[in-house]
Amino acid sequence: MATDMSEAIRQLIQDRGMSEELILRTIENTLLAAYKRRYGNADNAVVRFTDERMVSIYAKKKIVDGVYDPVSEIDLEDARELNPDAEMGDELLIEVDPREFDRIAVQNAKQMARQSLREIQKDSLYSEYKDKVGEIIIGYYQRARNDTIYVDLGKMEGVLPKKYQSPRELYHVNDRIKALITEVNKTPTGLQVVLSRTHTEFVRAIFELEVPEIYDKTVEIHKIVREPGYRTKLAVYSNREDVDPVGACVGLKGVRIQAIIKELEGEKIDILKYEADPRRFIKNALSPAEVRDVIILDEGKHQALAVVSDSQLSLAIGKQGLNVRLANRLVDWNIDVKTDAQFEEMDIAAESRRAVSELFGDAEEYGEEFSRISELPGVDTAVAGVLQENGIDFIEDFLALSPKELAGFTNITGEQLETLHKLIEEYVEIVEEEEGESEANAGKAAAESVEPEVVCGETAVSEDATALPEVTPAALPAAVPEETEEYECPECGAKITLDMTSCPKCGIGLSFEYEDE
Repeated sequence: MATDMSEAIRQLIQDRGMSEELILRTIENTLLAAYKRRYGNADNAVVRFTDERMVSIYAKKKIVDGVYDPVSEIDLEDARELNPDAEMGDELLIEVDPREFDRIAVQNAKQMARQSLREIQKDSLYSEYKDKVGEIIIGYYQRARNDTIYVDLGKMEGVLPKKYQSPRELYHVNDRIKALITEVNKTPTGLQVVLSRTHTEFVRAIFELEVPEIYDKTVEIHKIVREPGYRTKLAVYSNREDVDPVGACVGLKGVRIQAIIKELEGEKIDILKYEADPRRFIKNALSPAEVRDVIILDEGKHQALAVVSDSQLSLAIGKQGLNVRLANRLVDWNIDVKTDAQFEEMDIAAESRRAVSELFGDAEEYGEEFSRISELPGVDTAVAGVLQENGIDFIEDFLALSPKELAGFTNITGEQLETLHKLIEEYVEIVEEEEGESEANAGKAAAESVEPEVVCGETAVSEDATALPEVTPAALPAAVPEETEEYECPECGAKITLDMTSCPKCGIGLSFEYEDE
């Protein structure tokens, strides 16, 4: 039995990677459980191991005169048969043959041993793999079920769910799989190690394996964004001036990057240099497109405009907008890509004024400068376009609309109108006059006299003047006195009045025009 036990312990240590201490403790607990099952109490049971991993179980019995409990007591005569030097009150260790245990006790002990060994193995593997989360592991395709791939990792089985598989990749039985350990979970059926080939950290780990400068922190990765199976963008920077971060990642003649692309089954990878200046960073992030200029529209809201040539537009945007979408995530800015022609058609006056206002510290007065709806920061361009098509270009015209008129815009929802009102309240200072003050101002304006300018032949309009139609006495406001005022003809000097269309002396045509003082 000792030889068999020693061999079993050796196999457990070798095959399952369990520690010897845990295995011996399990065997001890198993024997004590069987002893208790057989004798009803294990308080006097002692389990001992030799250096050769041989195990024995003993019953500790006290020498007494008259045995009351045969499990824990022994008569002096019986004790002296085992040890001639035994005396009354001494304790003897009497070896117990496990074959004396009944069948049920043995079965229970075996079941308990298996369960204990499974728990020990689960705990050992959990501790081992928990420390490996975020690391690369290599396994082999074993089987698939419901699009989930089960990977043989040696000591255990890992799972590669469908959502963590690249759309480019197709696997067969016994294929080698390199993946990232993302989770380690204990389940009722055992330990579960979740693998992934779509995480951005998988790309980071691959670069650390292939690029020594990244592994030793000479070159560091600022951020990685990825559309698994299609494209990855990687921003890197160097901690040493004499090391080119992009060149280190690409390698001599592209050896390093080609190895990474091969591992990712042909997925495109853009490696670019990280810049603290957002303009330069945005320009780099839109690679492989060549960006002519980057304009910051709103620094607080991280809105920018990238201007490219016509030939670079499709490359900058990418297929289905993939390139610009990844660039947005990489730089954490909202980038709008325009061609030179589109940029020239844009009205960026509002942005320019905002930049000047912020430059000179006039941010508090900035809101009073807006007059057009399209100039409001963050305005919905579709809403501004619909309003402009209906002749509503200025903010004051929009505020003058009644609720019924606003409801007439079928292409604009109530939520969009509410948002526009909030933008106006935020950026535009609206000064409302009291009713009495407005009437007084209106009366004052009506009472102010205007001097007519008499023009011969046609009406001359100066830049500062308000052009009026040809004035007749019937068209004059009621505030003008009924008595007709007399003027001189600019041609001959004859007296003329407002009701004349031609000079009675020289016959030249007359027209009257009013200018504000």
